Parts: sequence; structure tokens; C-alpha cells
Amino acid sequence: MKKGYWISLYLKVDNQKNLKKYAETVTPIIKSFGGIPLVRGGKYQSFDGDNFVRTVVWEFPSYEKAIECHQSKDYQDGWKIAKDTTVRHMQIVEGFSTE
Repeated sequence: MKKGYWISLYLKVDNQKNLKKYAETVTPIIKSFGGIPLVRGGKYQSFDGDNFVRTVVWEFPSYEKAIECHQSKDYQDGWKIAKDTTVRHMQIVEGFSTE
């Protein structure tokens, strides 16, 4: 089964408190669906395209599990905390394997 990945590229964060509260609220929810954080902020350099102020990547056991998590009421309620003060591109992508 191919893994699933959440990729969130943040263009703008108007309220760091909201973002922190969102992260504290949804992290246990995401983990309960098998999510493992691979990238959460940190140092970065932009070379081409838009400059995103923050990048977050979560790995899930499957694409379906990632979708299920995102569509869950618990996650959607958590996202409401930062939704109005955050601009991001968020997508869920099916993983790839050469094996």
C-alpha cells in the first residue's frame, strides 16, 4: 500500500498564536490517524517560485488514511482555529515507490 503525504505550504500567517493553538489541537488528531511529522517549519531556502514562510509535511500509512483524517470532524474543527488568519496551499499526495 502506498503512503499518503500532507503537504502544507504557508504563504502568510497573520496570527502566530492561532497557528500554535491549531498545531497543538490537531497534532494528536493527525497522529491518531497514523500521521508522522516529517517537516514542521525549520530552516529553509527558496530557490524558485513563491516564498512560503512555513512548510509542513506529514506522512500517513496510506493516501486513504490521510484523506480520512483531513475530512474528519475533529481535524476540521481544529483547522477553524487558524483558518481565518492563515493562507496556505494544502494538498494530499499519494506516495511513490520504486520497489
